[in-house]
Amino acid sequence: LGDILNKLIIGFNATFVHPGRFYLGGFSDMAHDNYYYIFLCFVYIFTVVGNVLLILIIFLIKTLHTPKYLIVFNLALTDLCGSTALIPKLLDTFLFDRRYILYEACLSYMFFVLFFASIQSWTLVIMAYDRFIAICFPLRYHSIVTKTSIAAMLAFEWVLITSIMASTVGLIDRLSFCGSFVVKSFFCDHGPVFYLACNDTSLNRIMAYVALVSFICIPLILIAFTYVCISIALSRIASGEERLKALKTCTSHVILVAVFFLPLVGTNIAAVASYIHPNARIINSTLAYTIPALLNPIIYALKTEEVMNAVKKLWKKTPFINTA
Repeated sequence: LGDILNKLIIGFNATFVHPGRFYLGGFSDMAHDNYYYIFLCFVYIFTVVGNVLLILIIFLIKTLHTPKYLIVFNLALTDLCGSTALIPKLLDTFLFDRRYILYEACLSYMFFVLFFASIQSWTLVIMAYDRFIAICFPLRYHSIVTKTSIAAMLAFEWVLITSIMASTVGLIDRLSFCGSFVVKSFFCDHGPVFYLACNDTSLNRIMAYVALVSFICIPLILIAFTYVCISIALSRIASGEERLKALKTCTSHVILVAVFFLPLVGTNIAAVASYIHPNARIINSTLAYTIPALLNPIIYALKTEEVMNAVKKLWKKTPFINTA
């Protein structure tokens, strides 16, 4: 019986045909595309500098060791890791024309890019929750939003997204690829890869929809709901000055949400509702994955008075400033 089972398992595994390598297609007949990749190179350099500085500022300045900046720290770390997972490999692939990628490396590439993008999405939800409690329940804010509760939410976020993404990417391994090995994207994206399979992809399509709903639709709905509640709470404030002051605490978050979600939502709606040129889809997608990570530290370092005041205090305490 054991020998029969082993033969069945071997036969079952043999039905899956995995290519040794995929070929990343990238842009199709786009003139001077190297300039775009050079632009992304500069985006990555400034992203690394900005996010590393923000991480160091939050780590070094004790007044920023609060639940709110624990979320910002997580976002900066996610932006740094997500950009590092995507851009260096993208530049190596297209700027240096190394478009072939090993099958296993392709799946790892897919996992990490989608994983960090999903972490960023849900971190924005936790930020919205922080603003919701701060404005709707100001007297109970410090008892509800604690470092312990935020750390637990962030840890749960990482574990949940890891399991969903591992399942989504892992199901690619049950597909057979017996036709084209050209991935029509700028990285090993989930859809363009499983579309190449020549056996049943219905489970992969379901997981694609689950991922879309879980990491774009639900976060957007939750963020919209929190701002509806915030708007209702602010409408009850008699003083217009207090209302404006409360709104200012949300501006940074609203900008982050718009920069992150608008390109993703626009690209997905265009792809479902009508035809979108592959080059336009690639540009929109790359900007959606890279520009938020560049802008996030700028928004929180330059537009947040609390961070700027803390940096000024740290600057004044440095030895070379005092001796000058």
